[in-house]
Amino acid sequence: MAAAGGGGPSVGTGEGGGGDGYRTVYLFDRREKESELGDRALQVTERSDFAAFRASVCQTLGISPEEKFVITTTSRKEITCDNFDETVKDGVTLYLLQSVNQLLLTATKERIDFLPHYDTLVKSGMYEYYASEGQNPLPFALAELIDNSLSATSRNTGVRRIQIKLHFDETQGKPAVAVIDNGRGMTSKQLNNWAVYRLSKFTRQGDFESDHSGYVRPLPVPRSLNSDISYFGVGGKQAVFFVGQSARMISKPADSQDVHELVLSKEDFEKKEKNKEAIYSGYIRNRKPSDSVHITNDDERFLQHLISEEKEKDSFTAVVITGVQPEHIQYLKNYFLLWTRQLAHIYHYYIHGPKGNEKRTSKEVGPFNNIDIEISMFEKGKTPKIINLREIQDDMQTLYINTAADSFEFKAHVEGDGVVEGIIRYHPFLYDRETYPDDPCFPSKLKDEDDDDDCFIFEKAARGKRPIFECFWNGRLIPYTSVEDFDWCTPPKKRGLAPIECYNRISGALFTNDKFQVSTNKLTFMDLELKLKDKNTLFTRILNGQEQRMKIDREFALWLKDCHEKYDKQIKFTLFKGIITRPDLPSKKQGPWATYSAIEWDGKIYKAGQLVKTIKTLPLFYGSIVKFFLYGDHDGEVYATGGEVQIAMEPQALYDEIKTVPIAKLDRTVAEKAVKKYVEDEMARLPDRLSVTWPEGDELLPNEIRPAGTPIGALRIEILNKKGEAMQKLPGTSHGGSKKLLVELKVILHSPSGSKEIISHISQHGGKWPYWFKKMENIQKLGNYTLKLQVVLNESNADTYAGRPLPSKAIKFSVKEGKPEKFSFGLLDPPFRVGVPFNIPLEFQDEFGHTSQLSTDIQPVFEASGLSLHYEEITNGPNCVIRGVTAKGPVNSCQGKNFNLKVILPGLKEDSQILKIRLLPGPPHRLKVKPDSEILVIENGTAFPFQVEVLDESDNITAQPKLIVHCKFSGAPNLPLYVVDCSSSGTSILSGPAIQVQNIKKDQTLKAKIEIPSCKDVAPVEKTIKLLPSSHVARLQIFSVEGQKAIQIKHQDEVNWIAGDIMHNLIFQMYDEGEREIHITSALAEKIKVNWTPEINKEHLLQGLLPDVQVPTSVKDMRYCQVSFQDDHVSLESAFTVRPLPDEPKHLKCELKGGKTVQMGQELQGEIVIIVTDQYGNQIQAFSPSSLSALGIAGIGLDSSHLKTTFQENTQSISVRGIKFIPGPPGNKDLCFTWREFSDFIRVQLISGPPAKLLLVDWPELKESIPVINGRELQNPLIVQLCDQWDNPALVPQVKISLIKANNLKLTPSNQQHKTDERGRANLGVFSVYAPRGEHIMQVKAIYNKNTIEGPIIKLMILPDPEKPIRLNVKYDKDASFLAGGIFTDFMITVISEDDSIIKNINPARISMKMWKLSNSGNRPPANAETFSCNKIKDNDKEDGCFYFRDKAIPNKVGTYCIQFGFMMDKANILNSEQIIVDVLPNQPVKLVPEIQPATPAVSNVRSVASRTLVKDLYLRITDDYNNHTGIDLVGTVMATIKGSNEEDDTPLFIGKVRTLEFPFVKGSSEITSLVLAENSPGRDSTEYFIVFEPRLPGLSRTLESYILPFMFYNDVKKQQQMAALTKEKDQLSKSIIMYRSLFDASKQLLDEMKCQVEEAKLKEAQLRNELKTHNIDIPTTQQMPHIEALLKRKISEQEELKKKPRRSCTLPNYTKGSGDVLGKVLHPSIQRTADGKYLGGKFQKVPKTKT
Repeated sequence: MAAAGGGGPSVGTGEGGGGDGYRTVYLFDRREKESELGDRALQVTERSDFAAFRASVCQTLGISPEEKFVITTTSRKEITCDNFDETVKDGVTLYLLQSVNQLLLTATKERIDFLPHYDTLVKSGMYEYYASEGQNPLPFALAELIDNSLSATSRNTGVRRIQIKLHFDETQGKPAVAVIDNGRGMTSKQLNNWAVYRLSKFTRQGDFESDHSGYVRPLPVPRSLNSDISYFGVGGKQAVFFVGQSARMISKPADSQDVHELVLSKEDFEKKEKNKEAIYSGYIRNRKPSDSVHITNDDERFLQHLISEEKEKDSFTAVVITGVQPEHIQYLKNYFLLWTRQLAHIYHYYIHGPKGNEKRTSKEVGPFNNIDIEISMFEKGKTPKIINLREIQDDMQTLYINTAADSFEFKAHVEGDGVVEGIIRYHPFLYDRETYPDDPCFPSKLKDEDDDDDCFIFEKAARGKRPIFECFWNGRLIPYTSVEDFDWCTPPKKRGLAPIECYNRISGALFTNDKFQVSTNKLTFMDLELKLKDKNTLFTRILNGQEQRMKIDREFALWLKDCHEKYDKQIKFTLFKGIITRPDLPSKKQGPWATYSAIEWDGKIYKAGQLVKTIKTLPLFYGSIVKFFLYGDHDGEVYATGGEVQIAMEPQALYDEIKTVPIAKLDRTVAEKAVKKYVEDEMARLPDRLSVTWPEGDELLPNEIRPAGTPIGALRIEILNKKGEAMQKLPGTSHGGSKKLLVELKVILHSPSGSKEIISHISQHGGKWPYWFKKMENIQKLGNYTLKLQVVLNESNADTYAGRPLPSKAIKFSVKEGKPEKFSFGLLDPPFRVGVPFNIPLEFQDEFGHTSQLSTDIQPVFEASGLSLHYEEITNGPNCVIRGVTAKGPVNSCQGKNFNLKVILPGLKEDSQILKIRLLPGPPHRLKVKPDSEILVIENGTAFPFQVEVLDESDNITAQPKLIVHCKFSGAPNLPLYVVDCSSSGTSILSGPAIQVQNIKKDQTLKAKIEIPSCKDVAPVEKTIKLLPSSHVARLQIFSVEGQKAIQIKHQDEVNWIAGDIMHNLIFQMYDEGEREIHITSALAEKIKVNWTPEINKEHLLQGLLPDVQVPTSVKDMRYCQVSFQDDHVSLESAFTVRPLPDEPKHLKCELKGGKTVQMGQELQGEIVIIVTDQYGNQIQAFSPSSLSALGIAGIGLDSSHLKTTFQENTQSISVRGIKFIPGPPGNKDLCFTWREFSDFIRVQLISGPPAKLLLVDWPELKESIPVINGRELQNPLIVQLCDQWDNPALVPQVKISLIKANNLKLTPSNQQHKTDERGRANLGVFSVYAPRGEHIMQVKAIYNKNTIEGPIIKLMILPDPEKPIRLNVKYDKDASFLAGGIFTDFMITVISEDDSIIKNINPARISMKMWKLSNSGNRPPANAETFSCNKIKDNDKEDGCFYFRDKAIPNKVGTYCIQFGFMMDKANILNSEQIIVDVLPNQPVKLVPEIQPATPAVSNVRSVASRTLVKDLYLRITDDYNNHTGIDLVGTVMATIKGSNEEDDTPLFIGKVRTLEFPFVKGSSEITSLVLAENSPGRDSTEYFIVFEPRLPGLSRTLESYILPFMFYNDVKKQQQMAALTKEKDQLSKSIIMYRSLFDASKQLLDEMKCQVEEAKLKEAQLRNELKTHNIDIPTTQQMPHIEALLKRKISEQEELKKKPRRSCTLPNYTKGSGDVLGKVLHPSIQRTADGKYLGGKFQKVPKTKT
């Protein structure tokens, strides 16, 4: 909890905040609202008094000493001179107020500590948490909180209200459980005490301010209902943290102004533990009532409403649990009634008073009617569930009280002050049932496994397996403790005053005071039953509230007998017949059964032969009693419960059955006369005959012939008995459904292939309805039939009963075809055409499809939408045809149209059928030509299209093969013939070539005749055509206007024009056929296109203007210009070509022909050509031979002596050759050419001359030798540069560079072939040098154009490498001896370099020691050699560079071992020392052991020596701790002695009746040849003894461990032999187990190693696959090996090719090592690459350290 305003102790020394002589006090100033929020820490000396303290407070808070105020504790106890010392303790929180009762204007926080009390440790083992006994313990956890509330409200004068509120409404926050009471509340000190775990009310003393304000034991009250049940300081905390994760305690004491609030949460504890804070410390928030400003979390919204209710309360305590476990929420919701009932049981006597929930007539007012425990549950969207525990009427105590007939009260006095009140209640047996209540929640506790409805349970105890007594402590149930019984109320072994079963009809309750210990969570008593069953416990009976000293066992037995006689109602069995067994029952219950002929039950007598009826059986049985059964070995008359009756079913003629049922199932209300009448009526009601009627007509007469489909009417059938009464089931109600009578109807068709059942129905009687079969209309097949009715039994369908056939009836009839009711069409003969007659064949059927004939005349009627139809005639008889049917009407297309032709035959039931036909058009009848007008006008040069249609007589367009239409024109020569084929569609456009008459000047008339040549009967159509001259564009002309003059540009003319100029004023004109100029309209302008511009100004076109033409700038470019006009009638074009002419001279232009580079000392290979151009670069012929003198050439460093200039007449240009430069630095050179006022520049590149020298780049002075340590790199990379004779770098690539050196000088990388790059440079890389000490030389050479270029000579001075390890030096004490299991002497290792110095600065992890046992396989260390790492350096060790192996363990086994030290130079190479061979010797002698472990002997004391032999040929030797054989030099004896497990006198003896034998011990071993027991030796049969072999060696100062051999001793030789065999087998099995275990361990180890290897291989494979994936190399899942091999081959060949190619080299110059100020250099790698371009690695130069 954060402080309200910060604060915390400002001072604090020593433990607990108070130092030596100091107390720290925390002050809150709450006199005014503006006071500071936090607390002030104030130190008070031990010797201070109240006056000094008040002065110190005034000084600290800056208050005037005269000002009036009070200082109080958080419990509002004012501090005065009298109570100052006892109240102001270290760490206390105090208020400054205007008065003691002043309201807190803002909340405060009080530091508290709640370290668990020491009882936590002392008593922690005594109690368990909520241990479930098949029950959910959650109600018992809630009961803990109710206990606290009952204690808190115990002093209330009015209602004691306890509320449990379950907030499960998500809209009000997360789930929470609140327990609220109106008790006396707690002060902040009492709240602090509550938080202290295990602080019970008895340990709250001293400086603890008790929440009971000094505990006083309550006065004794009935049933100890003293509310003193909040007890141990544990249950509340346990319950809270069992239910949820956090608890908020809110409390207000009655006489206080403040509310105190404390939060304990699991989360807070965990946070404090994590932050290493004090876990058991926190804050109590002190605030005014209804102040909820600190509730800001949405998860706790419900608290605001809860806090707002505080105003009305004088005092209260609320426990709010949040973080409720989800399983608890589900339980509380789903089992609301169950757990509230359990709580009502726990607090039954607190709610209902000492007598419990008796059925009272008047509402008595007592001290217990004021306890009000209410439980409410709030869920989202549901009505709140609210229940008061007083309203629950089915808790077990209520059930016990209300089913008891009488009670027996007693009291038990236990040693000390322990008092137990007890009550036993009697639940009587009432004839056929026990009244002992069952637990509705746990009925299984009571129910016997074999419980069965039909079979009575023998001696089924009313109470079942439940104990008698439930136990209450201070009036509250302790749920997990019950007391089975006391010896005075257990069933007696001999028959007592009352029958045994009466003892199972009692329930009881025990009420203890608090002198008996219960567990902290009040689930179990610790010692109740022990104390009650103690022999000193005194039991007394309570009669009329007074204790009576009398024998409790006799009193109880008399009371029980009285209850049995008064209240039990049992059956009297009379007329005993004998004892039988009943094999029809399960084996457990077959006998003995006593049989009786009569019983007396509740005043009524039942005898054998008497007619009875049963109840609660299915079906009910009517019959006569045969006999009665009672389980048990009875003799004569007896009163008993249970029993069975055997009944013979009546009437016996009908049922030959005997039933056995419990006696309880006899109907005691029915009179025997009624049963007798029932039997007589049943006999008379047997079925006799069938009555059949036809209520709806359509009666079926015997042997009737009926047309198919004639219905058989509905049948009403009645089964009549002999009396003529209708019946539905066999007589007797007891038969149930199985003896119902049904009527089965079957209709059978008799055909040549056999009889077939076509209809089968079963009718049952429907209560109000008789047996009824519906009308049958589906008998259609022709043939002979039988209709059969038969009475059958329900379920079995049997047609006989008790050997008698049940009534039946049969009617025979036959079926023939009916009259025609419908027709169908036969096969028709398509196609069908308009106006062409066709026939329709008909077929007739009756309504079931049987073929029938037309016998009467009939007039068919045809209907088809849009057609007119008629026919010639219809023929009758078997083959009926409608002849000559003709159809006319529109059919829309040549493909015809589908028609539904409806044929109606009046008089039939189904008188119409639809015939689907496709009607095609008829034959051609006439031609239709469009347009319709007689005179048609067309323009010359156009074709005229006619729309022609060939029609049938109904004006449908028709088509047929070879349907070709012609149109012939006349009236002018060379007119076309139009032809069109209408065979497929019957209609088409008749057209052809344009009608063109030459030189037409005026209108002309032509004739057109349209006909079908193949159809002579179709009349031709004639038309007149008027031909007009054409008015379309016929000619196009282009003009160029210059001033007033227009010059025509003819088609394909060529026009010359100045280059880059624009042609303006181009116009055009268009003319028609009659040479008339056509006025240009907007529509015509749209059709004019030009090819030199996409955008045309339409306004200009309408005026006849064409767009301007841009002349090309180059004389080489000709421009083709085209003007076109295109419409539907004509396509015209006119085109011309524009040729550009050069403009005025403007530029001098120079062009370099040939290479632009010139080598130093050489002439330029190519020539420079000079011309004059206009502004567009078009060449102008300006030069002549005389122009050469005017040409000027200049340039820096130009050697003019070789210049040659010539005039080229054919190209009109000047050519310049012989350009050469004076030697100088290479680079670009500019040449300037001038002629008249024109000039131009040319740039050439001057490059170095041919290679002549070889120089070193960035290399030290060559005169000096370069010092280099052997095996190290040269300081600089070796870079050579080709130069010309003037020392300019010669940029010549691919020149071979080689390095010449002596053979004893080795360089790495090895001397490879190098070639120069594009700059003429070759980087040979940084070489590592390996050579003997001394001076060596090497020289670089180049070969160019088969000439050798000598390079400089390099001198190297080789020095030894002080850092290169060449051997390991090992020092150790060679005289030391090595004992098994001991410690090796110290080994000192140094690494020696080339110059014989010790290498320092080596990582100790790189030095290792290996040790292995020497074997014949050679001196190489095996894979499993033991490896050690070196020890840390000690302060007194020698100089740097020495490594020590100290305290290394010597192997446990004796033998020759090899030790070798290794230094890991890099990942692959290890430098090994010479091998050290050591002998490991045995350690000190420790014990005597056998060479081979002997079998466990089993011996007896018989005569046979073999049976008495203990040991034969046993070799004992001395070993050290590690089983190494030692003590070879020792001499002495071994004493063999027999001992028993206890100190006994009768231990067996060796031969010669001696207890001890002595054997010699020499050369480290002793041989025990034979150990035999004496004949008839003493000893206990089947007992294990031990032979102790004790070594006695005078030469040894220490005592050795003896060898003990156990053996089994038997008096019986047979037993000894058996045990000898078994012992031998056991020993063999033990050996096998050890062997197999080691085998399995080895297998497991191998398996683990293999798994490990597989995992590593998989990991490696995955890594390699990922790496390959990054290089885009895919490995297929199948055929991997061939693929990989092929891939490797390819990659190796690529690598070879790459190796041959020139390499890149680093251009950065190397730095010199000698420079002391260089800190380092950024990345100077020597780069190496593999064939696939991947970097292998780069070596980095070391960074030399320097002081800056």
